Amino acid sequence: METKLLKAQIVRTKERNQRPKRSVSQWIVGIILSIAGLLFLIPFIWMILSAFKPENEVMKLTPTLLPKEFTLENFQMLFESMNFAGYLKNTIIIVLCSFFGLFLNAMAGYAFAKYKFKGKDKLFYLVLATMMIPGQVTMIPVYLLLNEMHLTNTMAGIVLPGLVGAFGIFLFRQFMSTIPDELIEAARIDGASEFRIFVRIVIPMCKPIFAVQGILTFIAGWNSFLWPLIIANDESLYTLSVGLSLLKGQYGGNFALQMAGSTFMVVPIIIIFMFFQKHIIDGYNMSGMK
Repeated sequence: METKLLKAQIVRTKERNQRPKRSVSQWIVGIILSIAGLLFLIPFIWMILSAFKPENEVMKLTPTLLPKEFTLENFQMLFESMNFAGYLKNTIIIVLCSFFGLFLNAMAGYAFAKYKFKGKDKLFYLVLATMMIPGQVTMIPVYLLLNEMHLTNTMAGIVLPGLVGAFGIFLFRQFMSTIPDELIEAARIDGASEFRIFVRIVIPMCKPIFAVQGILTFIAGWNSFLWPLIIANDESLYTLSVGLSLLKGQYGGNFALQMAGSTFMVVPIIIIFMFFQKHIIDGYNMSGMK
Protein backbone atom coordinates (compact mmCIF):
# COMPACT_ATOMS: atom_id res chain seq x y z
CA MET A 1 0.00 0.00 0.00
CA GLU A 2 2.80 2.39 0.92
CA THR A 3 4.57 1.52 -2.32
CA LYS A 4 1.48 2.43 -4.37
CA LEU A 5 1.12 5.74 -2.53
CA LEU A 6 4.80 6.49 -3.10
CA LYS A 7 4.48 5.72 -6.83
CA ALA A 8 1.39 7.93 -7.11
CA GLN A 9 3.20 10.77 -5.39
CA ILE A 10 6.17 10.39 -7.75
CA VAL A 11 3.81 10.51 -10.77
CA ARG A 12 2.10 13.67 -9.50
CA THR A 13 5.50 15.29 -8.89
CA LYS A 14 6.60 14.49 -12.44
CA GLU A 15 3.37 15.89 -13.88
CA ARG A 16 3.77 19.05 -11.83
CA ASN A 17 7.32 19.49 -13.03
CA GLN A 18 6.28 18.92 -16.64
CA ARG A 19 3.70 21.71 -16.60
CA PRO A 20 4.85 24.64 -18.74
CA LYS A 21 6.03 27.52 -16.66
CA ARG A 22 5.11 31.04 -17.59
CA SER A 23 7.99 32.78 -19.26
CA VAL A 24 9.10 36.29 -18.42
CA SER A 25 7.66 37.57 -21.70
CA GLN A 26 4.19 36.27 -20.79
CA TRP A 27 4.29 38.07 -17.47
CA ILE A 28 5.41 41.29 -19.20
CA VAL A 29 2.57 41.01 -21.73
CA GLY A 30 0.07 40.39 -18.92
CA ILE A 31 1.28 43.44 -16.99
CA ILE A 32 1.15 45.65 -20.10
CA LEU A 33 -2.40 44.50 -20.91
CA SER A 34 -3.50 45.09 -17.32
CA ILE A 35 -2.09 48.63 -17.36
CA ALA A 36 -3.73 49.29 -20.73
CA GLY A 37 -7.05 48.01 -19.36
CA LEU A 38 -6.83 50.35 -16.37
CA LEU A 39 -6.01 53.29 -18.63
CA PHE A 40 -9.01 52.40 -20.76
CA LEU A 41 -11.28 52.38 -17.70
CA ILE A 42 -10.09 55.73 -16.31
CA PRO A 43 -12.42 57.88 -18.49
CA PHE A 44 -15.44 55.76 -17.52
CA ILE A 45 -14.52 55.86 -13.83
CA TRP A 46 -14.00 59.64 -14.05
CA MET A 47 -17.35 60.08 -15.79
CA ILE A 48 -19.27 58.03 -13.22
CA LEU A 49 -17.65 59.70 -10.20
CA SER A 50 -18.02 63.20 -11.68
CA ALA A 51 -21.76 62.59 -12.05
CA PHE A 52 -22.01 62.65 -8.25
CA LYS A 53 -20.01 65.86 -7.80
CA PRO A 54 -21.36 69.44 -7.67
CA GLU A 55 -20.44 71.66 -10.61
CA ASN A 56 -17.93 73.76 -8.65
CA GLU A 57 -15.99 70.63 -7.67
CA VAL A 58 -15.83 69.38 -11.27
CA MET A 59 -14.47 72.75 -12.45
CA LYS A 60 -11.67 72.94 -9.87
CA LEU A 61 -8.16 73.57 -11.21
CA THR A 62 -6.91 70.66 -9.09
CA PRO A 63 -9.55 68.00 -9.76
CA THR A 64 -10.09 65.08 -7.43
CA LEU A 65 -11.07 61.56 -8.45
CA LEU A 66 -13.45 60.82 -5.58
CA PRO A 67 -16.25 63.31 -4.87
CA LYS A 68 -15.66 65.30 -1.70
CA GLU A 69 -19.31 66.31 -1.58
CA PHE A 70 -21.54 63.45 -2.78
CA THR A 71 -24.72 64.72 -4.45
CA LEU A 72 -27.61 63.45 -6.55
CA GLU A 73 -28.67 66.90 -7.73
CA ASN A 74 -27.33 66.31 -11.23
CA PHE A 75 -29.58 63.29 -11.76
CA GLN A 76 -32.49 65.14 -10.19
CA MET A 77 -31.98 68.01 -12.61
CA LEU A 78 -31.98 65.60 -15.56
CA PHE A 79 -35.51 64.48 -14.76
CA GLU A 80 -36.84 67.87 -13.66
CA SER A 81 -35.33 70.20 -16.28
CA MET A 82 -34.53 67.93 -19.24
CA ASN A 83 -37.53 65.55 -19.34
CA PHE A 84 -35.29 62.49 -19.13
CA ALA A 85 -38.25 60.54 -17.77
CA GLY A 86 -40.01 60.95 -21.12
CA TYR A 87 -36.85 60.06 -23.04
CA LEU A 88 -36.46 56.96 -20.87
CA LYS A 89 -40.06 55.91 -21.50
CA ASN A 90 -39.63 56.24 -25.27
CA THR A 91 -36.38 54.29 -25.20
CA ILE A 92 -37.98 51.47 -23.21
CA ILE A 93 -40.89 51.34 -25.68
CA ILE A 94 -38.43 51.02 -28.57
CA VAL A 95 -36.51 48.27 -26.77
CA LEU A 96 -39.68 46.29 -25.97
CA CYS A 97 -40.95 46.57 -29.55
CA SER A 98 -37.53 45.45 -30.77
CA PHE A 99 -37.88 42.35 -28.60
CA PHE A 100 -41.10 41.59 -30.50
CA GLY A 101 -39.01 41.91 -33.65
CA LEU A 102 -36.90 39.01 -32.37
CA PHE A 103 -39.95 36.77 -32.78
CA LEU A 104 -40.38 37.95 -36.39
CA ASN A 105 -36.70 37.40 -37.16
CA ALA A 106 -36.93 33.92 -35.65
CA MET A 107 -39.95 33.06 -37.79
CA ALA A 108 -38.15 34.18 -40.96
CA GLY A 109 -35.01 32.27 -39.98
CA TYR A 110 -37.07 29.15 -39.29
CA ALA A 111 -38.72 29.38 -42.71
CA PHE A 112 -35.36 29.66 -44.46
CA ALA A 113 -33.89 26.83 -42.39
CA LYS A 114 -36.65 24.19 -42.46
CA TYR A 115 -39.16 24.92 -45.23
CA LYS A 116 -38.69 24.09 -48.89
CA PHE A 117 -40.20 26.50 -51.40
CA LYS A 118 -39.35 27.78 -54.83
CA GLY A 119 -36.63 30.42 -54.89
CA LYS A 120 -35.70 29.95 -51.22
CA ASP A 121 -31.95 30.17 -51.75
CA LYS A 122 -32.20 33.16 -54.08
CA LEU A 123 -34.46 34.97 -51.64
CA PHE A 124 -32.08 34.23 -48.77
CA TYR A 125 -29.14 35.56 -50.77
CA LEU A 126 -31.19 38.66 -51.50
CA VAL A 127 -31.76 39.12 -47.77
CA LEU A 128 -28.04 38.75 -47.13
CA ALA A 129 -27.31 41.27 -49.89
CA THR A 130 -29.22 43.92 -47.97
CA MET A 131 -26.56 43.68 -45.25
CA MET A 132 -24.11 45.26 -47.70
CA ILE A 133 -26.25 48.37 -48.14
CA PRO A 134 -25.42 51.11 -45.61
CA GLY A 135 -28.36 52.22 -43.50
CA GLN A 136 -27.82 55.84 -44.55
CA VAL A 137 -28.68 54.89 -48.14
CA THR A 138 -32.14 53.56 -47.25
CA MET A 139 -33.10 56.28 -44.78
CA ILE A 140 -34.59 58.65 -47.36
CA PRO A 141 -36.70 55.97 -49.15
CA VAL A 142 -37.94 54.63 -45.82
CA TYR A 143 -38.76 58.14 -44.64
CA LEU A 144 -40.73 58.84 -47.82
CA LEU A 145 -42.67 55.58 -47.45
CA LEU A 146 -43.55 56.36 -43.83
CA ASN A 147 -44.51 59.89 -44.81
CA GLU A 148 -46.96 58.51 -47.39
CA MET A 149 -48.40 56.29 -44.67
CA HIS A 150 -48.67 59.30 -42.31
CA LEU A 151 -46.38 57.63 -39.77
CA THR A 152 -43.77 60.36 -39.49
CA ASN A 153 -43.50 61.96 -36.05
CA THR A 154 -45.08 58.87 -34.47
CA MET A 155 -43.73 56.11 -32.28
CA ALA A 156 -44.81 53.55 -34.90
CA GLY A 157 -42.64 55.30 -37.48
CA ILE A 158 -39.67 55.05 -35.13
CA VAL A 159 -40.20 51.39 -34.31
CA LEU A 160 -41.34 49.72 -37.56
CA PRO A 161 -38.16 50.02 -39.70
CA GLY A 162 -36.07 48.27 -37.07
CA LEU A 163 -38.33 45.33 -36.28
CA VAL A 164 -36.76 42.94 -38.80
CA GLY A 165 -33.15 42.84 -39.97
CA ALA A 166 -31.08 40.68 -42.30
CA PHE A 167 -28.44 40.04 -39.66
CA GLY A 168 -30.96 38.63 -37.18
CA ILE A 169 -32.58 36.45 -39.85
CA PHE A 170 -29.15 35.12 -40.80
CA LEU A 171 -28.20 34.21 -37.23
CA PHE A 172 -31.52 32.46 -36.56
CA ARG A 173 -31.36 30.59 -39.86
CA GLN A 174 -27.83 29.35 -39.16
CA PHE A 175 -28.73 28.16 -35.68
CA MET A 176 -32.06 26.55 -36.63
CA SER A 177 -30.38 24.62 -39.42
CA THR A 178 -28.77 22.48 -36.71
CA ILE A 179 -32.16 21.32 -35.34
CA PRO A 180 -32.84 17.72 -36.49
CA ASP A 181 -35.55 17.47 -39.16
CA GLU A 182 -36.69 14.17 -37.63
CA LEU A 183 -37.79 15.98 -34.47
CA ILE A 184 -40.01 18.36 -36.42
CA GLU A 185 -41.43 15.54 -38.57
CA ALA A 186 -42.28 13.54 -35.44
CA ALA A 187 -44.21 16.49 -34.06
CA ARG A 188 -46.12 16.81 -37.34
CA ILE A 189 -47.02 13.14 -37.27
CA ASP A 190 -48.36 13.60 -33.74
CA GLY A 191 -50.72 16.24 -35.11
CA ALA A 192 -48.99 19.41 -33.92
CA SER A 193 -49.62 22.53 -36.00
CA GLU A 194 -46.75 24.45 -37.55
CA PHE A 195 -47.15 27.34 -35.13
CA ARG A 196 -47.23 24.96 -32.17
CA ILE A 197 -44.06 23.25 -33.39
CA PHE A 198 -42.35 26.61 -33.69
CA VAL A 199 -43.44 27.84 -30.25
CA ARG A 200 -43.17 24.63 -28.22
CA ILE A 201 -40.17 22.93 -29.87
CA VAL A 202 -38.08 25.31 -31.94
CA ILE A 203 -38.03 28.34 -29.66
CA PRO A 204 -37.00 26.41 -26.49
CA MET A 205 -34.15 24.84 -28.45
CA CYS A 206 -33.01 28.27 -29.64
CA LYS A 207 -32.60 29.90 -26.22
CA PRO A 208 -28.85 30.58 -26.75
CA ILE A 209 -29.35 32.52 -29.98
CA PHE A 210 -32.36 34.32 -28.48
CA ALA A 211 -30.10 35.41 -25.62
CA VAL A 212 -27.52 36.74 -28.06
CA GLN A 213 -30.03 38.59 -30.21
CA GLY A 214 -31.83 39.88 -27.13
CA ILE A 215 -28.63 41.49 -25.82
CA LEU A 216 -27.76 43.01 -29.19
CA THR A 217 -31.35 44.23 -29.60
CA PHE A 218 -31.29 45.89 -26.19
CA ILE A 219 -28.01 47.65 -26.96
CA ALA A 220 -29.24 48.83 -30.37
CA GLY A 221 -32.59 50.04 -28.99
CA TRP A 222 -31.02 51.76 -25.99
CA ASN A 223 -28.51 53.60 -28.23
CA SER A 224 -31.02 54.54 -30.97
CA PHE A 225 -30.20 58.08 -32.04
CA LEU A 226 -30.15 58.93 -35.75
CA TRP A 227 -33.49 57.47 -36.87
CA PRO A 228 -35.57 58.92 -33.97
CA LEU A 229 -33.90 62.28 -34.60
CA ILE A 230 -34.88 62.15 -38.29
CA ILE A 231 -38.42 60.78 -38.06
CA ALA A 232 -39.59 62.67 -34.95
CA ASN A 233 -40.21 66.40 -34.86
CA ASP A 234 -41.84 66.39 -31.44
CA GLU A 235 -39.47 66.41 -28.46
CA SER A 236 -41.86 64.13 -26.57
CA LEU A 237 -40.80 61.29 -28.94
CA TYR A 238 -37.05 61.69 -28.45
CA THR A 239 -34.91 58.91 -27.00
CA LEU A 240 -32.17 59.06 -24.37
CA SER A 241 -29.45 59.45 -26.99
CA VAL A 242 -31.23 62.40 -28.59
CA GLY A 243 -31.89 63.88 -25.16
CA LEU A 244 -28.19 63.59 -24.33
CA SER A 245 -27.29 65.56 -27.47
CA LEU A 246 -29.84 68.22 -26.46
CA LEU A 247 -28.27 68.32 -23.01
CA LYS A 248 -24.89 69.09 -24.54
CA GLY A 249 -26.40 71.97 -26.52
CA GLN A 250 -28.48 73.51 -23.74
CA TYR A 251 -26.11 72.94 -20.81
CA GLY A 252 -22.75 72.92 -22.59
CA GLY A 253 -21.00 74.61 -19.68
CA ASN A 254 -22.42 72.35 -16.97
CA PHE A 255 -19.99 69.44 -17.12
CA ALA A 256 -21.31 67.74 -13.98
CA LEU A 257 -24.78 67.55 -15.54
CA GLN A 258 -23.33 66.19 -18.78
CA MET A 259 -21.44 63.52 -16.86
CA ALA A 260 -24.68 62.54 -15.11
CA GLY A 261 -26.49 62.21 -18.45
CA SER A 262 -23.65 60.19 -19.95
CA THR A 263 -23.53 57.93 -16.90
CA PHE A 264 -27.28 57.34 -17.05
CA MET A 265 -26.87 56.41 -20.73
CA VAL A 266 -23.73 54.28 -20.63
CA VAL A 267 -23.81 52.35 -17.35
CA PRO A 268 -26.77 50.04 -18.24
CA ILE A 269 -25.00 49.05 -21.49
CA ILE A 270 -21.77 48.29 -19.64
CA ILE A 271 -23.59 46.19 -17.03
CA ILE A 272 -25.53 44.22 -19.66
CA PHE A 273 -22.41 43.55 -21.71
CA MET A 274 -20.30 42.54 -18.69
CA PHE A 275 -22.84 39.98 -17.52
CA PHE A 276 -23.80 38.56 -20.91
CA GLN A 277 -20.69 38.87 -23.08
CA LYS A 278 -20.12 35.10 -22.76
CA HIS A 279 -23.53 34.46 -24.33
CA ILE A 280 -22.70 36.76 -27.24
CA ILE A 281 -19.46 34.93 -28.06
CA ASP A 282 -21.00 31.46 -27.58
CA GLY A 283 -24.00 32.38 -29.71
CA TYR A 284 -21.81 33.53 -32.59
CA ASN A 285 -19.78 30.35 -32.36
CA MET A 286 -22.85 28.11 -32.38
CA SER A 287 -24.41 30.04 -35.26
CA GLY A 288 -21.36 29.51 -37.39
CA MET A 289 -20.88 25.81 -36.65
CA LYS A 290 -22.89 24.59 -39.60
